Amino acid sequence: MTTMIALEKSRPEPGLWQVTAPVPETGPDDVLIRVRKTGICGTDIHIWNWDDWAERTVPVPLITGHEFAGEIVELGRNVTGLAVGQRCSGEGHLIGRESRQSRAGRFHLDPATRGIGVNEQGAFAQFLRLPAFNVVPLPDAIDDEIGAILDPLGNAVHTALSFDLVGEDVLVTGAGPIGIMAAAVARHVGARHVVITDVNQTRLDLAARVADVVPVNVATTDLRSVFPALKMAQGFDVGMEMSGAQAALDQMVEHMVMGGRIAMLGIPPGKSPVDWSRIVFKAITIKGVYGREIFETWYKMIAMLENGLDIRPVITHRLPAGRFAEGFEIMRGGASGKVVLDWE
Repeated sequence: MTTMIALEKSRPEPGLWQVTAPVPETGPDDVLIRVRKTGICGTDIHIWNWDDWAERTVPVPLITGHEFAGEIVELGRNVTGLAVGQRCSGEGHLIGRESRQSRAGRFHLDPATRGIGVNEQGAFAQFLRLPAFNVVPLPDAIDDEIGAILDPLGNAVHTALSFDLVGEDVLVTGAGPIGIMAAAVARHVGARHVVITDVNQTRLDLAARVADVVPVNVATTDLRSVFPALKMAQGFDVGMEMSGAQAALDQMVEHMVMGGRIAMLGIPPGKSPVDWSRIVFKAITIKGVYGREIFETWYKMIAMLENGLDIRPVITHRLPAGRFAEGFEIMRGGASGKVVLDWE
């Protein structure tokens, strides 16, 4: 095949468009992947909506999408250790090799990082070119559907494993798909109690189906009211802020124990007022989380999936790729879990 079907941001306006595009040429250090399934991400929604961030960041035209699973169909001449026919997913962050961080092996901190489907041609297509370095082979225990959401699961795992969770009481603010998966990971690795908050009851109900968590709708329920039943005298030991809402972060800080630890994946819009004195006097540690630790997060999440972590219920909609517009509308409605598109 010399051409393929793809979803492209063809114009600087809301939407994506199905196009016929050339199949990417495989460079000497690349592989060509036949894409089987893709997930729709919150980042893809920003690109669809063409908000201020997307307008500043995304070149037009561009094939978007970065959550995928597929099969290697071609190897570059320098590629070793991989095989045609091998099932895989892949790390969507394309790193540079010159920075201090990259040369020290801290690849996820490389300032020259570019993203497939954001800065470079992406995975909403029948074929994807990817550096062999970024390929993550999939074991038989992980099917293509789960393989297609390893990227967001990796965000959840990176956030959840930022601090020791064994025996701890954990608060997750934001019951989107990544927040729900982070809560599931926390329970899987041994947290005592996991409370997840949101104002969207549909997503809180989904969280309760995915994992053994306590869902709290903070629009109708006082968060502190759950403390007695959980035998929590002081507050939460670890927080994971996944919503990007300033009110959620404020509430989290208020309900942390002295010396509590917070991992932040959610991105507040613009500049936000922060009561730093409250954070200082409570001796709270805050860690910003970006993407996945390359490749430690991939090893850990694959191991957990092979050993009983079940996040499949977070996938609520499965659609053929031709119905992508419907999938985006479902995601934009805010009442779904993950939406997976089938390219076969």
